Amino acid sequence: MEFAYDDRTVELRQRLEAFLTECVHPAEPVHHEQVLAAGDPWARPPVMDELKAEARARGLWNLFLPDARYGAGLTNLQYAPLAELTGRSPHLAPEALNCAAPDTGNMELLAEFGSDAQRERWLAPLLAGEIRSAFCMTEPEVASSDATNIATRITRDGDHYVVDGRKWWSSGAMDPRCEIFIVMGKTDPDADRHRQQSMILVPRDTPGVTVRRGMTVFGYSDAPHGGHAEIDFTGVRVPAENLVGAEGTGFAIAQARLGPGRIHHCMRLVGMAERALELLCRRALDRVAFGRPLAEQGVVREWIAESRVRIEQARLLVLKTAWLMDTVGNKGAHTEIQAIKIATPAMAEWVIDKAIQAYGGAGVSQDTPLAALWAQARTLRLADGPDEVHRASLARRELRRWS
Repeated sequence: MEFAYDDRTVELRQRLEAFLTECVHPAEPVHHEQVLAAGDPWARPPVMDELKAEARARGLWNLFLPDARYGAGLTNLQYAPLAELTGRSPHLAPEALNCAAPDTGNMELLAEFGSDAQRERWLAPLLAGEIRSAFCMTEPEVASSDATNIATRITRDGDHYVVDGRKWWSSGAMDPRCEIFIVMGKTDPDADRHRQQSMILVPRDTPGVTVRRGMTVFGYSDAPHGGHAEIDFTGVRVPAENLVGAEGTGFAIAQARLGPGRIHHCMRLVGMAERALELLCRRALDRVAFGRPLAEQGVVREWIAESRVRIEQARLLVLKTAWLMDTVGNKGAHTEIQAIKIATPAMAEWVIDKAIQAYGGAGVSQDTPLAALWAQARTLRLADGPDEVHRASLARRELRRWS
């Protein structure tokens, strides 16, 4: 593994850093003000469309897709430092580059498993940033950390499938431009437990689809990621050709989708921690308490030093994982993907917490991005599988080496 970035990565990083400095960071307060003025936490502020147009004009678009037919054709190792930079403004930068979840995972899913007709109808407008999408997997009545628990039914009826069930934390569904849901449910409850599930495309305006409410995340709408919804599917009929792949492949498709999604989250988390550390250092140098700057307080210096160590450790593990995904594939990097999913959110949560502590009351207010950053880092200890599930799986894999 080479530790130096290649020429293309260096050039893209420079362009992305300039975009963040010139456009994204100045837009953060504008975005906040426009959301407040709209009176709807899931409203779409005009500044986001301006950012997307500028990013596309600068060639910073669909950087996450390694397939050059659809995206920039970057490897995971090339994309990692770029995604890290977007993590410095996670509520604006990823969507501005058309690299925001859940659309990224949904586009990867359609690119790999979708039919030609599905790609033409749904992938093309997603790649163009014209629409958004939702991923409907988690359910309120079952422990969704075990995806085989899913109770939603997808029943064949002639040339159609009928979908019945309730989903929540359906990421992307609160965005007013969300037009398509990717729904996971059971087509054959009597099959092997990992062959019971399938995935199907459900247009949002299909009769029987009811968005019950938006879910907040520690009180935040998480609107730049499309928000999260609780949705009822009651007798929802869609054409049979809307099935993604074959019946019984839903679990395998979900796992293929979640691998890249997990590393993308971790890449951005490193950037979130870097921004928190920057804010911590600036606060330590500017604020005086008990007659001397915070930077001269021993405990604050310990926070700063420990933050740097933890960030570097996490970054190296993320880069190693990206390199393995490029060289031996997602399955070959499974151990490392689980390891970063455990380590990186905890690292970012710790670093952001220390920055909040240094800011005092300001740290938990709307006057800094720290509270929102912390909420996102803490949430990612649950999203795409809770820590405990990854730890249990990782321990089993480790034990098998010696049994």
